[in-house]
Amino acid sequence: MRLDGLDAAAIEEAGRLIAAGELVAFPTETVYGLGARADSDSAVAKIFALKGRPAGHPLIVHVADRAGADRFAASIPAVAERLIDAFWPGPLTVIVARRPGLADAAAAGQGTIGLRCPAHPVAHALLVKAAEAGVFGIAAPSANRFGRVSATTAAHVAEEFGDSLPVLDGGAARIGIESAIVDCSSGRPVLLRPGVLTRERIEEAAGERLQDPDEASPRAPGTLAAHYAPEAKLRVMSTGMLQTALKVLGAEPLKLAVYSRSIPSGVAPGVVHRRMPARPEQAAHELFSILRELDREGVHLIWVEEPPPGPEWDGVRDRLSRAAAS
Repeated sequence: MRLDGLDAAAIEEAGRLIAAGELVAFPTETVYGLGARADSDSAVAKIFALKGRPAGHPLIVHVADRAGADRFAASIPAVAERLIDAFWPGPLTVIVARRPGLADAAAAGQGTIGLRCPAHPVAHALLVKAAEAGVFGIAAPSANRFGRVSATTAAHVAEEFGDSLPVLDGGAARIGIESAIVDCSSGRPVLLRPGVLTRERIEEAAGERLQDPDEASPRAPGTLAAHYAPEAKLRVMSTGMLQTALKVLGAEPLKLAVYSRSIPSGVAPGVVHRRMPARPEQAAHELFSILRELDREGVHLIWVEEPPPGPEWDGVRDRLSRAAAS
């Protein structure tokens, strides 16, 4: 059921459904989320069931403001304060100690909770409306089947779950890949998942270096080795390897797609080519939409030219490497 995100009555209806323990998909600036009230374990269980998501894989709780974060956090460390001040509302999730007895299912039973304040106006309006009904946080992973390509439009959500799921349509997601996640619960900030915010920008705001995750780090969304996968088998290749592989194909038709910055020459007939943007933010914006489009083309293989080096490409590189591992 498509709801107009610009319609105040639709926002009110979505808030009512969330407060009643139902699921609603909604837009954020990163991707579309599949939301339920975070303070209800039974409501959150519906997310896991619909997505086919393992119960031990935690969710991010979306809040309207810092006051909403305080409802779920046992405490907000100083480094998390600095990151919140710098990047909220925006594409950054902080992991902090969880208030005992609250949002256990959303946190997958961990003593920590991931919190984010999204920048999308429709998401903000929904969170405000939910808060008016006594719901101060909406737990929401990406609105797609577990492990598959994230949804960046309302149409993608309908492709995943059909027309019966209420979805607030706020247009295409501006960023296109999920938020960066920084664990602030252990006394040292740890970058668990990259996003469009570079490591350098986050470190500058944090006032200290980010550590890499280890076995003591909390579980976090989107950090499994295999994730974000299209139906087709995806392979990331260097520029030289890609050009060589395409020459070897000869004239044999294959259900193959190529996503690359360079334009391949002498490609066998029937190979589908999509041009990867030269700018990382543009590549992030379209990545999941392109993978979905290539699946609709019916290709069996997707060969992707590896992104250029540099921290500004880390988010795209991360999503591609996990998609290729599936």
